[in-house]
Amino acid sequence: MTAIYAHRVRKLQEALGREGLEALLVTEPSNRRYLTGFTGSAGCVLVTAERAALFVDFRYVTQAGEQTSGIDVIQHGDSAIRSVGDELKKAGISRLGFEERHVTYGTYRKFAEELGERFELVPTDGLVEKLRTVKDESELAVLRKAVDIADSAFEHILTVLRPGLTEREVADELEMHMRRLGAKGSSFDIIVASGERSALPHGVASDRVIGRNEFVKMDFGALYDGYCSDLTRTVVVGEPSEKHREIYGIVLEAQLAAIAGIRAGITGKEGDALARDIIAARGYGDHFGHGTGHSVGLDIHESPRLSRLENAVLEPGMVLTVEPGIYLPG
Repeated sequence: MTAIYAHRVRKLQEALGREGLEALLVTEPSNRRYLTGFTGSAGCVLVTAERAALFVDFRYVTQAGEQTSGIDVIQHGDSAIRSVGDELKKAGISRLGFEERHVTYGTYRKFAEELGERFELVPTDGLVEKLRTVKDESELAVLRKAVDIADSAFEHILTVLRPGLTEREVADELEMHMRRLGAKGSSFDIIVASGERSALPHGVASDRVIGRNEFVKMDFGALYDGYCSDLTRTVVVGEPSEKHREIYGIVLEAQLAAIAGIRAGITGKEGDALARDIIAARGYGDHFGHGTGHSVGLDIHESPRLSRLENAVLEPGMVLTVEPGIYLPG
């Protein structure tokens, strides 16, 4: 196993020890990739105090061997969980943790039926996700590239954007430019919301034709080497009104204040307040209904977040967006 994945597995093994667990079954795709480097669409990872094993079916044996190093790759038959049970029996392990956020009740019942009464299934909450909150240097390098690609796409779209284009055409051009720069695609459904639709926080691009002298809000990001970036940018096509200037100015002030004030040692709630308090003081607090930001990584929304409900303390190596907004109907 390459050093970075071996380190991640060791950190997880330490967490299992603290939880009093003998083994953990990792089924969530991003967690599976984080621990092994395997990018296939199916498979699971069994982590015990002694080893880590990746279980895949026939389709992925070659790929798993090429993408991983130092981890046992086990080809399972009709049932992956039955193969996991066989490995647990060999190791003398009777308690198996599973990811409660990612296992449906139906899957849990299947696990219980396949493993039988000899094994105890123990729910765990976010053990791998907690490791993923702090990015290592290799992750930071990829995230910087993902951000650079999205930044370049914004600079490009400024040369293209004009009245008469549809929101969908703008979104398509953003994605194609990111692909030309090496992105696999957009890290989420691109939001392009113009005119009255700009008041929709998640107004995915539509066939609305962009008019003159109106806001165009774009929320997009690049998916690069498995990692996501996320930028929100708002422009006026034509001449901004005084109301445009007022709203834009307040949001910009809030964003810059949050960027300047966010640091290790404060909570996500305190980071959120850096932006929220400015917007509220200007009389628009009721029109800022979501959190200020969120972490990004292998998934577009990760923990911790910048929100009124986030008590987690920010640490060096965490990567967060800063996206305050004011949304006025119409």
